Amino acid sequence: MDLFEPQLQSQLEKEAPLAARMRPRSLDEFVGQDHLVGRGKVLRKAIESDQVPSMILWGPPGSGKTTLAAVIANLTRSHFSQISAVVAGVADLRKLIAEAQERRRLYRHKTILFIDEIHRFNKAQQDAILPYVEDGTVTLIGATTENPSFEVIAPLLSRCRVFTLHALTDEYIGTIVDRALKDEERGLGKDGVVLEPEARKYLLNMANGDARIALNTLELATSATLTGDDSKRVVALAAIEDAMQRRAVLYDRAGEQHYDIISALHKSLRDSDPDASLYWLARMLEAGEDPLFIARRLERVASEDVGMADPLALPVTVAAQQAVHFIGMPEGNLALAQAVVYLAMAPKSNALYLAYARAQEDVRKTRHDPVPLHLRNPVTSLMKGMGYGRGYQYAHNSEGHFVRQQHLPESLAGRRYYFPTDQGQETQIAERLKALFGYNHTETPEKK
Repeated sequence: MDLFEPQLQSQLEKEAPLAARMRPRSLDEFVGQDHLVGRGKVLRKAIESDQVPSMILWGPPGSGKTTLAAVIANLTRSHFSQISAVVAGVADLRKLIAEAQERRRLYRHKTILFIDEIHRFNKAQQDAILPYVEDGTVTLIGATTENPSFEVIAPLLSRCRVFTLHALTDEYIGTIVDRALKDEERGLGKDGVVLEPEARKYLLNMANGDARIALNTLELATSATLTGDDSKRVVALAAIEDAMQRRAVLYDRAGEQHYDIISALHKSLRDSDPDASLYWLARMLEAGEDPLFIARRLERVASEDVGMADPLALPVTVAAQQAVHFIGMPEGNLALAQAVVYLAMAPKSNALYLAYARAQEDVRKTRHDPVPLHLRNPVTSLMKGMGYGRGYQYAHNSEGHFVRQQHLPESLAGRRYYFPTDQGQETQIAERLKALFGYNHTETPEKK
């Protein structure tokens, strides 16, 4: 070992960001996630007994995944190898595996392999780990912000326990911030930093459950605050606001948040809640979501959940899409907001959605009989001779511009797919169907 290496390591630790310096070194220092590492919990017992299973730590940024892995490194008698899937490849994995095999052969030492951002590894890279997790060469600890069900291959996932970490509450963030302010060894205790109550409240709220953001913002605001005559650095609200700039938006356009929030918007629209709908719309737009992705979902809502109860819903959403194309963002956000409020307040009916599903099922499950002859156009004399168009009644030549004739194949004669509801304009549609065909608008397939 280089004689200067310990000094260099010490210097690097002192110069590390506040969030890195304040990383807990024991489970007693670890804040939050009591459902996993509280006293008496299975994971805590496993760590303390040095019987750590292969696991995936799944949680939002700043919830403590890497910190928990570091605590495990400190408390277990295993060698701890750490890599990041952002920069590592199969060659790096093979090197660590070879070292683990040699360590196991010579010294009978276990190896914990910690892979940060494991969801960044592709299938081939994850496959490379699998045999060595299975035979116990390494104990895997993977950290991910993405749903492991989608991002970790099934064979590897089946050999790991998945532990879910939650975003830290404001109370937990407050505990971490207060500890950093008092700690003289690793924190800001020697600098006489005082955080004004309003500044503290704002910091905890805007950190959005991310301890790393809270500490790094505090450190930046402190560095920009001058020491007063009383040797104190009083960090005011303005300093925190300037250091924070804007709330850390928890959103990933390619990840689970992308689907969770669009689902929340869709269901809020279906339940006629304009306020929640606007909130979820803003969450996506402010996080940089593609506005056309949102517009496409709004058009789907217009047909699936509003349908013929308000036929104008679809043109409104198409107009919003065109407006976003024409004027761009951020001005286009109001066009989407207008469409969202319209959809939320429109009468709701899924009769159209169910009607197509019934027709789709018949197409898939019944025989595809030919089009009835009277509905076919007799384009040639041969076709006319074969009966094409024979007996067809032209509706506009009849009273009320309506005739009753069979339009479905014989095997499906009399089949009904569309059952209008008593919502919005579907009431008028139901009355017209009753007048034309004698249908009872309250009759549904379930009631027949």
